[in-house]
Amino acid sequence: MSIDPVFEAKKIENEIIAWRRDFHMHPELKYEEDRTSRVVEEHLREWGYSIKRVGTGIIADIGPSGKTIALRADMDALPVQEENDVPYKSRIPGKMHACGHDAHTAMLLGAAKIIAEHADKLNGRVRLIFQPAEEGGNGAVRMIEGGALDGVDAVFGFHVWMDMPSGIIGIRDGPFLAGAGIFQGKIIGKGGHGASPQETVDPIPIMAETVLAFQTIASRNVPPIETGVVSVTSIHGGTAFNIIPEEVEFKGTFRFFKPDIGELIQRRMQEILDGVTRAHGAEYELSIEELTPPTVNSPEMAGFARKVAEKYGMKYGEVPPTMGAEDFAFYLQKVPGAFLALGIRNEEKGIVYPHHHPKFDVDEGVLYLGTAMEVALAMEFLR
Repeated sequence: MSIDPVFEAKKIENEIIAWRRDFHMHPELKYEEDRTSRVVEEHLREWGYSIKRVGTGIIADIGPSGKTIALRADMDALPVQEENDVPYKSRIPGKMHACGHDAHTAMLLGAAKIIAEHADKLNGRVRLIFQPAEEGGNGAVRMIEGGALDGVDAVFGFHVWMDMPSGIIGIRDGPFLAGAGIFQGKIIGKGGHGASPQETVDPIPIMAETVLAFQTIASRNVPPIETGVVSVTSIHGGTAFNIIPEEVEFKGTFRFFKPDIGELIQRRMQEILDGVTRAHGAEYELSIEELTPPTVNSPEMAGFARKVAEKYGMKYGEVPPTMGAEDFAFYLQKVPGAFLALGIRNEEKGIVYPHHHPKFDVDEGVLYLGTAMEVALAMEFLR
């Protein structure tokens, strides 16, 4: 397969943008991607791909058996009310593609079209993974269980990246995104009248003390040369101004790059809660779930991506690590590969808002480069 992927992607740039806008106007949350996956499947079948459905996810193959490269895009949106005033604004109240998965799906759909047009020249198999539920649903695990990586030799994914200038492809060896976990629990005290706190075990100051103590985990327990984050993001307790509540509920997230740091954070959270509640005569409940491991790129595959970008004249640079998390990590635990970034920050266009923000948007003028890179990766890997 010998084509100019940048030229081919530029030819269908308007289609890529149109797909992205269509998906953006019709966002669907995790495991609800019925319309999105239906649109994707219709195109893939038209272009000659063999299809396997895994719930709302799609595994699509083209090319002869043999050496196989997988390319993945996530499809789910977020429960965010969009605040952009654009023609393609979300038509679904309270739902928005605030992380760029609409762009990921459109870019890979563009790559699918180009690859299909030259399928007779393939020296192996290209597998496309259109994945549901990246946002907190571990859709990658479902896709792997459904056979997404069976027979795959390498896997690559893309994420549009607000922290890089538009059109730059970000490539990094080793750890790129953090591992993530969620925690939730409650402080259980003894309720009573707000005028008689001595007759109660007030869970609110106990919760406040716990939150402050949690902040010492990263600053005083994690070694300074390592990285860890603990964030309490939700606290709920009480119903009236004059009633001390019986309990306070809380939830949050923790992040880490090394598994032993993740284990340290969980252990210290448990110890802090145990000590603080004992000191005040209260009780607690805590549940901790590790959602995703760190996303660790294969240095060999990251190096391969650099060579591909250089060969076809695409600008690239090193993307810094981030404490954000991505379930693409599960693919990389099974198969060598790399998770790449596509810079979309464009201050002239006002595209500066971070991921998950109600005004998040992407620089559509560079989406064809993501498509081109995906096509180029497939071409060169199967050469």
